[in-house]
Amino acid sequence: MAKNDKVDNPKKKKRRRVIDKEKATENRKKAKARKRRMKQQLREEKAKLRAQKQKGQVLEESVTMEESVTVNEKGAVERTIVVEETYTIEESQKDAKKPINRKKMAIIIAVCILGAALAGTGSGLWIHRYVTQKTLENEAVEAMVHTEAVALAEYSKTQHRKDSVKQNAGKDTTKALVDAARYMIDGIQNRPPEIEVTEENAEDFATIESCVINTETGKVDVTMSADAVAISDDGYYYLFEEKSYESGITGDEYIMEEQKDVDLTFSVNLNYNTVSSRLFSKFVIAVKKDGAFLAISKPRYITNPEAIAKYTPSFSSTTSKKGLLVDPEKLSGSELDDLGVKHAAYNIPLSRILGNTTNAYYPTVYYTYNGRSYAFNGQVVAEYDYIFSTLTNKGITTTAIILNDMNTSYMELIHPKARSGGSAPYYAFNATDEEGTEYIAAVASFLANRYSGSGHGKVMNWVIGNEINARSEWNYIEYMDTDSYVEEYGKAFRIFYNAILSINGNARVYISLDQQWGKSLYSNNGYGSKEILDSFNEYISEYGNIDWGVAQHPYNYPLTSAKAWSTSGKANSYVLDSETTPVLSIKNIHVLTDYLQKEEYLTEDGEVRHVILSEMGYTSSSGQDLQAASFVYAYKIIEANQYIDSMLLSRETDAASEVAQGLALGISTQGGSRKSIYNAFKYVDTEESAKYTDFALRVIGVSSWSEIITAH
Repeated sequence: MAKNDKVDNPKKKKRRRVIDKEKATENRKKAKARKRRMKQQLREEKAKLRAQKQKGQVLEESVTMEESVTVNEKGAVERTIVVEETYTIEESQKDAKKPINRKKMAIIIAVCILGAALAGTGSGLWIHRYVTQKTLENEAVEAMVHTEAVALAEYSKTQHRKDSVKQNAGKDTTKALVDAARYMIDGIQNRPPEIEVTEENAEDFATIESCVINTETGKVDVTMSADAVAISDDGYYYLFEEKSYESGITGDEYIMEEQKDVDLTFSVNLNYNTVSSRLFSKFVIAVKKDGAFLAISKPRYITNPEAIAKYTPSFSSTTSKKGLLVDPEKLSGSELDDLGVKHAAYNIPLSRILGNTTNAYYPTVYYTYNGRSYAFNGQVVAEYDYIFSTLTNKGITTTAIILNDMNTSYMELIHPKARSGGSAPYYAFNATDEEGTEYIAAVASFLANRYSGSGHGKVMNWVIGNEINARSEWNYIEYMDTDSYVEEYGKAFRIFYNAILSINGNARVYISLDQQWGKSLYSNNGYGSKEILDSFNEYISEYGNIDWGVAQHPYNYPLTSAKAWSTSGKANSYVLDSETTPVLSIKNIHVLTDYLQKEEYLTEDGEVRHVILSEMGYTSSSGQDLQAASFVYAYKIIEANQYIDSMLLSRETDAASEVAQGLALGISTQGGSRKSIYNAFKYVDTEESAKYTDFALRVIGVSSWSEIITAH
């Protein structure tokens, strides 16, 4: 039978309520006693005020009362009784006749109205106390507020049932009112100025101090500050969202509004991995001016995408900085183990991984991101699975270099100004429109998701592009001024960064630069890597600083030079120990790490940015001993520089195309023969180092390694 089913029971008798007459009598006596105490207390308070008036402390006193009846939005009748008491209280005989401060009066009125309402008579009866005075006396204010609070509480049914509240009515409330009044008076005295916002002062009127994902709520907290309150059409600030490819507010669809203040935080939904995701958006503050919205801050991106990371694999620490651009054909062998390789680099040209698979044994890999499905070539993805999982299983920290080569089926990835020409192997990324931005985000998310240690290997370093200062050779786009060029790269870089870090919270993302530091020496209308670095740092900082790193390529100058320590020929005038040096080689690599120690280059945590030498090498075309000695010289300098995380020698095996240019950079020949550099590489970071590397002292022309380390 259901619990709620009722059955008539004729035998069941009604339960009579028994009244304890003695207890009821006792309660009535207690109630009368409480009323007497309250009346006595009221008389005492009035007597006290009369005494103050007689002494001249209370110079004026008036009481008025108004009653009004209104109907609120819900249709309920609200009865409001306004009791207005005005006192002028003397602080001293000297100051008794000073005028009343009307601004303080208004603040105290507001506080008392709020406090009396919150004191909660529960019957819709509010007390409005207006107290004007030159200096607020705690004792007098407490007496006045307490008197009425107690008297009115007597008529409240709610308070009647709560004896403890009734007995203490007004005590804590009064103190809170006094404190609040003082606080508000201080606030009015320190109130920020109000300034008319114009098109001239609008851009920097407010500053977005931070734009971060709140780890507790999962929302995006956009915090702004300003030196003044903007005067505009209304009393609100509006938060707008701009897509990364947009350059200003479009339309009037704002996310939310907040009442104006000099310090505000807007909290909005992130909408991660949905069609309305804000992970890659910019946020801007605006006001309504002359009927239209006007931005009053510079845009800012989310700067902590790692807050929602699905994976947080540890970044393997190793005492060795020794690495290689690996030969995939040797992965199944033991050469990497024999060499003691701790860092490895591998290229990912995007044209290879995009699209459906034609091999039935390797089905297409589909990946859904932001509400859209993307196809990746299953056979090529399987190759990378093998490479990265093999390196991971060997305990090697892996660096993946993402390259934007041409695939005519996916032109949305190629920047519009790079599609019309050029013969470079790689092109500028397209972050100028929705299609390009969405595709970059999806590719970055897919790669980070697959290679975050979830069964297909682990990639911890991601390099975006190759030697981007060499515009026409390695990152083709039509020529433009440095800042415009960097902006196009910077927009794409941030998309990669936020996509990767939102998956792998401990990954590192790098900008790639070559050795042309002070000027472009052989790049066709290219840029010096220093000017790119300066512009990139400024651009990223302006829109929200993130922990980007530098992947430098400190080759010799010229490239075919076999001696890394050389001070003769072109090296004498191009490789200098100054931040104005035309060229960065391993000989003066400290110029880069010194430069990155400047305050304006530090991370938000005050740390020097991560540096990896992701591509470097020395040719054996002029002799294998020179190649080996150059490597040892380089490693000793790198090992002593605390700001360089790793070096990645190019390469494990000679490449035919490079050998034809006089660049036999491998540690083994194309035929598989090991060069002199093989043992130098193997033992340079071991206890047997001296046995296999000290020969280089004679070749270089020094007596000890300390001479080199001290000089650098």
